[in-house]
Amino acid sequence: MSCRRDYPTDLTDDQWAAIAPMIPDARPRSRPRKADKREIVDAILYLLRAGCA
Repeated sequence: MSCRRDYPTDLTDDQWAAIAPMIPDARPRSRPRKADKREIVDAILYLLRAGCA
């Protein structure tokens, strides 16, 4: 995990273990991802909860 701040909307390890298999990896010949899959899901959950100004 990165050295970013934790938020109440972040997934727990158990929650992540349950949904991680459903999040696809990057395609083999595509550009590699710069962000971790868990970070992306945590960001989506934060935006759903807090909204965007």
